[in-house]
Amino acid sequence: MQSVKDLIRSRRSVRTFDGRPLADADREKLERFLNAPTNPFGVPIAFRILDAKENGLSSPVIVGADTYLAAKVARVDHHEIAYGYSFEHACLSALSLGLGTVMLAASLSRSAFEKAMDVQPDEVMPVASPIGYPAEKHSIRETLMRKGLKADERLPFETLFFEGSFEKSHARGEGQFDEALEMARWAPSAGNQQPWRAVIDGNTVHFFEKRSMKVSALGDIQKLDVGIALCHFDLTMREAGKPGSFVFRDPQIPCPDNTSYVVSYEAAP
Repeated sequence: MQSVKDLIRSRRSVRTFDGRPLADADREKLERFLNAPTNPFGVPIAFRILDAKENGLSSPVIVGADTYLAAKVARVDHHEIAYGYSFEHACLSALSLGLGTVMLAASLSRSAFEKAMDVQPDEVMPVASPIGYPAEKHSIRETLMRKGLKADERLPFETLFFEGSFEKSHARGEGQFDEALEMARWAPSAGNQQPWRAVIDGNTVHFFEKRSMKVSALGDIQKLDVGIALCHFDLTMREAGKPGSFVFRDPQIPCPDNTSYVVSYEAAP
């Protein structure tokens, strides 16, 4: 069985699939996961596995997939980070079964997806993902997209994480949070913008969003990206036997431009 860290390190956005339908055993395992609570924020996320042909679903950037994973959420407090956490947790669960995924927001037939998900006025479906077995080779389109996004690159550790305030970078060493922060660093994000920032303060890590994209009708997609990074961080801490808890307690740390507080993680005593 692969560790969380192994799954995170091998996690890749997949846009080219081999066309095989999901094996019954893999689908059943994934559905069992999706029916359980998938985030620590107490926000329910409604997942569905959708047949593309039955529901008229499509995406111009996807090749060889006839099955999609979609989810909707009520527009309640903290729903974006909860959604990002849950969707990434589902993607990692799928990866453990040998299945590929990629979160799509703009490049999908949104009206068809929202109809298939029965999205209500007080709900939102920020992203969906094809789900299936990756092809041996990327399509030309996917190869060019990955190159353009620099999909295999991330900002340096010291650019994302800080000590005490945003004035002092946190160098990676043997700190209690460093391995989990490194796993958060490798989280996927819209346009590979990597909007998460964190300030380590003793036994607490304060997470922030550095916004570079406008909020749309779908909500704050970059806050969803922060939720993805929180998933990597939290699952890594849990696997290391060092579970903590998330709290919403703004430390009032002066922030750079376009940067705002999201949530804090407190390590167990």
